[in-house]
Amino acid sequence: MGNKMRQFGLIIFGAIAGVMLSLNFSAVANKEITEVLRPLPVEELRAFTEVFGRIKSDYVEPVEDKKLITEAINGMLTGLDPHSAYLDSDAFKELQIGTQGEFGGLGIEVSMEDGFVKVISPIEDTPAFRAGIKPGDLIIKLDETAVKGLSLTDAIKRMRGKPNTPITLTVLRKGETKPLVFSLIRAIIKIQSVKSKMIEPGYAYIRITQFQEQTGENLVKAIDKLFKESTVPMKGLVLDLRNDPGGLLNGAVAVSAAFLPSNSLVVYTDGRTDDAKMKLKASPEFYLRDTKSDYLKRLPPAIKTVPMITLVNGGSASASEIVAGALQDHKRSVVMGTQTFGKGSVQTILPLGNNTAIKLTTTRYYTPNGQSIQAKGITPDILDESAKDETERLREADLDRHLSNGKPKDIKPETEAAKVEPKPAVKPPKPENGEDKNKKREPPAEFGSADDLLLTQAMNYFKGGAAASNKNPDSAKVVN
Repeated sequence: MGNKMRQFGLIIFGAIAGVMLSLNFSAVANKEITEVLRPLPVEELRAFTEVFGRIKSDYVEPVEDKKLITEAINGMLTGLDPHSAYLDSDAFKELQIGTQGEFGGLGIEVSMEDGFVKVISPIEDTPAFRAGIKPGDLIIKLDETAVKGLSLTDAIKRMRGKPNTPITLTVLRKGETKPLVFSLIRAIIKIQSVKSKMIEPGYAYIRITQFQEQTGENLVKAIDKLFKESTVPMKGLVLDLRNDPGGLLNGAVAVSAAFLPSNSLVVYTDGRTDDAKMKLKASPEFYLRDTKSDYLKRLPPAIKTVPMITLVNGGSASASEIVAGALQDHKRSVVMGTQTFGKGSVQTILPLGNNTAIKLTTTRYYTPNGQSIQAKGITPDILDESAKDETERLREADLDRHLSNGKPKDIKPETEAAKVEPKPAVKPPKPENGEDKNKKREPPAEFGSADDLLLTQAMNYFKGGAAASNKNPDSAKVVN
């Protein structure tokens, strides 16, 4: 038996070594020769084959080779950072559907930490959002199934399901003495990426809930409608990116390009390979995904000069941070709110065949002025001190194995960033009778409503004339 296991181990060892050698040689064109010729980690590969063999021979139940290898791949990726992952055929399909703006489930952006599912942000107008699920909630049970021990993919599969079917989430929330139980009904999640309205004559409000394939085109339609509805020349525009978990990179570039001068630098990326080093500008080749005409040409010219305020919070992540950072660095918009999430890394989807793929972190995002977004986020020009639970909100820097910020890039700034310290916008309300209102289970905030304190502050800021400096479209240098 021992001989057979040794032979089996050598076969597996040889197969893995062969795969790694082929991967190494395929990368010769992109790597320094000294790195390519590094010896393979023989001792570690031998340990892997021994573990593989022990499981096959001694585990209490028979295990398929496919399952063991799949879990090994899973472990390699999840051990890197919170966002790299192996996508089986179902997960790969769900990812593709999700970016198109419609899928079945609860409507929450999640990550895995310490074996549990952590909520990054509920998506607006979804069952999870309406039920009161909050960022930072730790999901410990799905119906009667403990989350501990499940992979993130498995947990997501359990949360998704047929529309109109029930599911019970048990969550731990900081500040609560016992678990909270939420009963939700699954639904087809149709995310309205862009919402808009006139606040009052001359002042418009646009909210982006997530960046999808059609976000740029939908934004153009919304802007065109608002300008036609306004009975007076547009005096101010509020762009609301609060609780926007991100999405497609080209959507973020399109939104930024709608407000910035043509060819302005929106964001750049830096990584180990040549493909990971990109400068994305406010030009059609960076936001159009096919040969269709440039929809941004239909925008009213005044959109480039109307004073702007961009609202952000700890739920603003990834693509929404790119937009906020670009508008801030180019002095195109005042950024108001709280520190953003800090998800400044790029995940590349690499298909593997058999309808599977890996989602691999390949680069970091940098704002036009060379500041890394990763694990830091965007610091608002005006801080909102009235935001509830923001100090306890989960952010990228709180995630286990998060990628470091990286050093600021030694480049000549593309813009003239504002050199002012953030200042408080609104003082937090005092608790009544010594009771902390934030610890009560409250309905989700209604962004854009009459009770939206930060929006009210933005309107006061406009009318106070403080945003007048944004009227000058030449305040940002143009990248040629």
